[in-house]
Amino acid sequence: MTEGARILVVDDEHYLADLAANALRRAGFQAEVAGTGGAALAVGLSRRPDLLVLDLRLAKGPGGSLADQLRRFGCSIPVLFLLGRDATQQDKITGLSVPGADYLGKPFSLGELVARCRAALRRSTGAGSPLLSCAGLRLDEDAHLVLRDETRVDLSPTEFRLLRHLLTHQNRVLTKQHILDHVWEYDYAGEDSVVPTYISYLRRKVDARREPMIHTIPRTGYVLRPPTPPAGPS
Repeated sequence: MTEGARILVVDDEHYLADLAANALRRAGFQAEVAGTGGAALAVGLSRRPDLLVLDLRLAKGPGGSLADQLRRFGCSIPVLFLLGRDATQQDKITGLSVPGADYLGKPFSLGELVARCRAALRRSTGAGSPLLSCAGLRLDEDAHLVLRDETRVDLSPTEFRLLRHLLTHQNRVLTKQHILDHVWEYDYAGEDSVVPTYISYLRRKVDARREPMIHTIPRTGYVLRPPTPPAGPS
């Protein structure tokens, strides 16, 4: 189980770090924030987090050295490196050279951050890939595979993230703003009409010629729920 895991977010962009930590807390994790490598080392050694979310280019030194220091003190911990827009291929290689590490480019959606943290924690514990499902709809995160009634549904990366978020919160009505905050990049500044547009794309693929599962709740938002069973004989 990954829920309840301790995650330490290390980034000197304080707004981003707080945003990421709050998203992780809402997803059921215990998340703390540190703005420097020194503060992160102190927290890491005292509280032994299960995962480190670390900006590779901290203002006061390369992020990789912090993971190395924690390991030297006997704190074995997987790392999800955050890479800025100006990250080079060498930055990615540096991140992946750390055992148990992955990387996520900025800007990222908060939903993608949560999903990547879950995947990193599963890998560190040897747990299998989770299947999100609702009636005949199944989503395999690690295989990036979606099936509806055993038929493969091909989705774009954004459609996949949107469906994953709807499945994670199935039977719960999600507002347009909630979906925008969790599926799109945290600094997305475009029109919120992108949400109904992608809901429409997703319906065409997931609900095509089938009983609908993705519903619009007027003036409120969207919900994914199992198809309504046919009425029995009167």
